[in-house]
Amino acid sequence: MKNLGNLMKQAQQMQAKMAEMQERLAAAEVDGASGGGLVRATVNGKGEVKRLKIESSLVDPKEVEVLEDLVVAAINDARGKVDAMAAEEMKKMTGGLSLPPGMKLPF
Repeated sequence: MKNLGNLMKQAQQMQAKMAEMQERLAAAEVDGASGGGLVRATVNGKGEVKRLKIESSLVDPKEVEVLEDLVVAAINDARGKVDAMAAEEMKKMTGGLSLPPGMKLPF
């Protein structure tokens, strides 16, 4: 039974560390860019877009599709960085053990 008690204690510690990591990630903000920096998106650790900056030189009614593509690319760039940051945090927390393929952090 002593081993079970230790296992439960370790699970509680891991759960507390996971909650702390999730709070840090949620508070973090990551910038993504496209079009050589003409479109910038800021995304939080949950993947929510917080800010979007579009240089005025891109605002041309004839080029709306290009602008839309650049916005999507900037957001995807930022979200990719968030995923990388989350994976790095998980790696630190698990001592270098990686998550199995397809398994993601609960956010």
